[in-house]
Amino acid sequence: MPALILRNNIAIENYLREHPFARIGKVLSGGYIIVYVPEDKVDTIAQEIGIAPPSSYPLVVGLMGKEALDASGITQVQQQPFLNLTGRGVLLGFIDTGIDYTKDAFKYEDDTSKVQFIWDQTGDGPAPGGYPFGAEYTNEQINEALKSPDPFSIVGQRDTVGHGTFLASVAAGREKGEYMGAAPDAELIVVKLRKASAFFRNYFLVSAEQENVFETGSVMMGIEYILEKAVALNRPVAICISIGTNLSGHDGFNIFEEYISRISHRAGVTICCAAGDEGNARHHTQGIIEKTGDIQKVQISVGENAGSFLQSIWNNASDRISISVTSPTGEVVGRIPAKNGTFFTERLVLEKSTVKVGYYFPIEGSGSQLTSVRIIDPTPGIWTISIHGDIIIDGRYHAWLPITGFVHPSVAYLSPSPNTTIVVPATTTGEITVGAYHSLDKSLYAASSWGPNRLMVSLPDLTAPGVEVTGTTITGHGKMEGTSVAAAVTSGACALLLQWGIVERNEPTLNTYLARAYLIRGCDRDPGLEYPNYQWGYGRLNLINTFNALRRTQG
Repeated sequence: MPALILRNNIAIENYLREHPFARIGKVLSGGYIIVYVPEDKVDTIAQEIGIAPPSSYPLVVGLMGKEALDASGITQVQQQPFLNLTGRGVLLGFIDTGIDYTKDAFKYEDDTSKVQFIWDQTGDGPAPGGYPFGAEYTNEQINEALKSPDPFSIVGQRDTVGHGTFLASVAAGREKGEYMGAAPDAELIVVKLRKASAFFRNYFLVSAEQENVFETGSVMMGIEYILEKAVALNRPVAICISIGTNLSGHDGFNIFEEYISRISHRAGVTICCAAGDEGNARHHTQGIIEKTGDIQKVQISVGENAGSFLQSIWNNASDRISISVTSPTGEVVGRIPAKNGTFFTERLVLEKSTVKVGYYFPIEGSGSQLTSVRIIDPTPGIWTISIHGDIIIDGRYHAWLPITGFVHPSVAYLSPSPNTTIVVPATTTGEITVGAYHSLDKSLYAASSWGPNRLMVSLPDLTAPGVEVTGTTITGHGKMEGTSVAAAVTSGACALLLQWGIVERNEPTLNTYLARAYLIRGCDRDPGLEYPNYQWGYGRLNLINTFNALRRTQG
């Protein structure tokens, strides 16, 4: 059944008691709740409790794609005899595609596993206590599996994609030499995400050919699981989130972003988010409507056999906009008046395409307006979205297409902007947002997303190596690039900070906010550039510089 994500309150609790078709999946920290409902009741429950679908629907999210540790100052920290930081006593949490727990990178010298728990959300059970699905495996079960000639008959979780395995090895791998991770003595809690439901894949027009599509509700439950296990083990935890989406306002007000922001305050917890690989994808554009009555045009290039796609247009609470649409052959869908909760559909006369437009305002949290434009079976060519300024005070608007992989490569804006391409949830406040660069020539990774967020908060926070990074793959060893890798490197650095701060009690209240400040303080910065900026944040991660700055501060 589809899952809704709700802010819990008395009214919702009463509604759920009176409507047994809605089943509580999990109550999360910070006052959030996951509720499962039949497909034919999704719109009903949203209307009856007074929540617009964009606020209660989960978003669909996808994956973001030895020199690295040296450039980040991590090797120097590992080798500094007075620090002696290797991640000992710290947990690293990954919510991703799972892990190949049989790899040497995740074993100690006696062939026991450093993986403490795995929650395979795709498994057949038994599920973790308090969670509605999946299979949980403990360290004891994993060690038993490693002794078996057929380990997967005992612990059946597999990483068939390899993304989660690679990131875990970069952050915490124990293999010597170039495959040593940032925090080799940190132990692991791994959540393998289950795929998004067909209901929400269809709602957000994500092709069935795209396999790695997940829901934010599953990610939130994964975070909650890791936090609960960290409490049970009485250890600090560094959580790496290397998934993202363009299907929100990029402003920190989505429930997913809110939840992560609240978790960031917890002592003994750090959260690193990949900034995204959308910097050169041509999936974002923006503009300003000068005054009421003016019109701005947004043009989208669409290739042959591109498939249906969704565009999201966001404007601030003070303004009201409406749109009209012109097809590549010149057929016009006239201006559709903006009314909250309306969903307009028109089949074109001379083309097989269908245009669907939805207006939602005010969006819970930000008060913004969301205008969704779905083009079903689009005719190849240039589609023009005319944005009409009905009420204009601020005038700024942003438009996003889905992330790379969720939309055909031929679908792109004719006048794209690389700014404000950081993906959700990295657009929220509190977590550490990480861009990527090439450690060999110190150039920015071409696809690394640029800031700021839609509220003009300066992002990313910093960059870390994310090009030609070596690690463990499901077939052996290899290289990967992207902000996912940069986030994993930074998560490993956070594990070393947590050992220094929490385990060794130099900073017993260390949390994401403090870790972010310490990492920013140590960043390498180039003369001639102003910091922070929208590409590099405060500079390049250098953990040994962080500790040098701490020594000067505390000495």
